[in-house]
Amino acid sequence: MYADKQGTVSSVTLLRRLNNRSRKNQVYQAFREVGRAVRTIVLLRYLSDPALREQIQRATNKAEAYNGFTKWLHFGNAGWLASRDPELQDKAVKFLDLLASSVIFSTTIDMTRTLRRMAREGWTLNESDLAVLSPYRRENVLRFGDYTTDQLHIPPPLYNPMLSTAPDT
Repeated sequence: MYADKQGTVSSVTLLRRLNNRSRKNQVYQAFREVGRAVRTIVLLRYLSDPALREQIQRATNKAEAYNGFTKWLHFGNAGWLASRDPELQDKAVKFLDLLASSVIFSTTIDMTRTLRRMAREGWTLNESDLAVLSPYRRENVLRFGDYTTDQLHIPPPLYNPMLSTAPDT
């Protein structure tokens, strides 16, 4: 009856054994050594591959740019969460992420409209120039002030992602 279970371990038992960092725990020691080997391989790849280092650097820069942007948006209370309640903290983080996504989306639409207008006017838009554009702009964001909400009920026109074919709205 238990013959088909031989050589297996439940996830609960495995996690319990891995959580026990005893030197006598062979499962923990085996996974620790595998982790060290994997980490060494990744480090050697990183050191020997300039393209991989560049890719990691680009990804890190994007993440840091986003984090800097959200920190700039979260200006109240110097960016500190005011509550110790995990539920309220989760709501604050989600709201900040929603706010950042909304601003980024709006900025991207504005940039696309400008690029379309430039293309119609005969400007040459190079892919390498477009690659360095960032939606994390701050100049177009008014953090303090009055905002009109009387047009929020009007749906925007359909968005056409094709840069060269859509008219400027």
